[in-house]
Amino acid sequence: MNNFYQLISKASILTCFFCLCLSNSYAQQGPLNPDRNQPVPSFAPFYHGVASGDPLANSVIIWTRLTTDSLTADVDFTVALDTGMTSVVASGTFMTDASIDYTVKIDVTGLIPETYYYYEFEYENRRSIRGRTKTLPVGDVDSLRFAIVSCSSYGHGYFNAYRRIAERNDIEALIHLGDYIYEYENLGFGTTRNVEPINEILTIDDYRMRHSHYKLDSDLIAVHQQYPVISVWDDHETANDAWNGGAQNHDASEGSWADRKAAGIQAYHEWMPLRTPDVSNEERIYRRFQYGDLLDLNMLDTRLIGRSEQGTDNGLLGTTQYNWLINNLTTTSAQWKLLGQQVMMAPLEIFGIAFSQDQWDGYPTERNNLYNDILTNNVEGLVVLTGDIHTAWGQDLPRSTYDPNTGANSVGVEFVTASVTSPGLPIPIGQFLIQSQNPHNKYVDLDDHGYMILDVNKQRAHCDWYFVDDINNPSNNESWAQAWCNNTGTRHLVQCNSASVANPKYDVTPAPDAPRPVVVSTTQVDPNAPVMLGTYPNPFTEEFQLQVYMNTTASTTISIFDQNGKQITQFVRDDLHRGVNVIPVQAASLAPGIYHIVIQQGNSLQSKPIIKK
Repeated sequence: MNNFYQLISKASILTCFFCLCLSNSYAQQGPLNPDRNQPVPSFAPFYHGVASGDPLANSVIIWTRLTTDSLTADVDFTVALDTGMTSVVASGTFMTDASIDYTVKIDVTGLIPETYYYYEFEYENRRSIRGRTKTLPVGDVDSLRFAIVSCSSYGHGYFNAYRRIAERNDIEALIHLGDYIYEYENLGFGTTRNVEPINEILTIDDYRMRHSHYKLDSDLIAVHQQYPVISVWDDHETANDAWNGGAQNHDASEGSWADRKAAGIQAYHEWMPLRTPDVSNEERIYRRFQYGDLLDLNMLDTRLIGRSEQGTDNGLLGTTQYNWLINNLTTTSAQWKLLGQQVMMAPLEIFGIAFSQDQWDGYPTERNNLYNDILTNNVEGLVVLTGDIHTAWGQDLPRSTYDPNTGANSVGVEFVTASVTSPGLPIPIGQFLIQSQNPHNKYVDLDDHGYMILDVNKQRAHCDWYFVDDINNPSNNESWAQAWCNNTGTRHLVQCNSASVANPKYDVTPAPDAPRPVVVSTTQVDPNAPVMLGTYPNPFTEEFQLQVYMNTTASTTISIFDQNGKQITQFVRDDLHRGVNVIPVQAASLAPGIYHIVIQQGNSLQSKPIIKK
């Protein structure tokens, strides 16, 4: 995301005023709590939980990740109509290995529209936790409901917003608008909680380990277990303020930008339940979801595939994506046209100066072209969903003749979600300053964290902002803040007096049981044993890294054995902390072949194979 602190230099007139507030933004302190991402023994070997995503009317992606001591593994999957997994509609086997980081991603087809499904995975007589997903409706649809999130920095606090969403049981899907992970080094970007690897992530192995670290979080596991996710990346899935040819947080000393971008993209496709729109081009992530006659959801990439460098005004979407979007907007029969995208579309100016060239303000030509095409083709029902900026906004999309009193000459509306955890900008007079300079802005909150609920029916698109009370500690508390609506046949916002109420169709009778872990093996997993989550890279040439969760801080012995069981080397580490550790191992002297890495702590042993090229 174009975080406020790095953007301040791009709007010098604001620097002195805003810098007074930075110490407050960085003052979010909290203890390191390793239990937050402690692998649950009963989840073994599917420690990272399960997920589903990119639902269509007749198919959905299901996902998990296997932690195994095999070089290759066949993972079974089952999809059923009931929580007891008796009414099976699909099953099969998926082979995984180190080339895809032992992830498992399956496109389950032949499903029924607007139907709940349950799914699980099995390996060597151990089952994963059971996930729930839902297919898209077709035809006449009366109402729909989504949760919308963005900007979930692990290092800045607890994902309490994810947990509150997981408990709602009243949404179709979770829409994640980017910054699912962050690339910064440990305690970088003002964070106060450790992440692994501790370095700024640059390589495919780094990105894989960071995704692994995030997906051990219990709140993230919970929300993925309950709903399908429709996601796009923003910049931190690669590097801050990224564009097609570079990024603010990348320089020549960090290697090739093309290689780093490709690494971030590859890891994202491996670790997210995403249906790749074009298998020949993993850089393309923009795609469309059709919810009957009520709405189309166009998920855009305003970050990597078409964006020119900030300040050049040469294009944000790129020609191919832009034409794809206009065709979708002008040919659909859906009442509402939703754009899920990353950076703020409405202008944000202070004393006549655009606050950020990283937002659509930095690409005014393409924004004007988009507005002109929308109005020329009489596209109605435009609702833009935005993340990135760590703050909450409700605003019209104004033309030059916009009337803030009536909403006349607005193209559509924009709802911007607050961050899950990433720091906002708690300026005491920030709301007054912004709204006095930007009359199209109807609502802004600069400091709170949470999510949006978008409730859409044939009369209006209603957006509720919900905020959690704390990110420094686990908390069950949230509050409703405000609601703004776009009524059918208009292009501007009006304030709503109360939160939306879910359609009774979400009160499933009987209500779906919460998916829960089912362990069928009699093999017990030592809850105090280290958990070897991965070896990177595999195969390796000179050095590899072990990603290991340590349940205790006791002395740990690491050994390397060859295929014949002969010990090649051994060393002891007394400095490993409780939680996720990344341990580098130099092994350039080993001959090419297959080896076994063994970690021993007391009577507990964990092993993993690795290949030396």
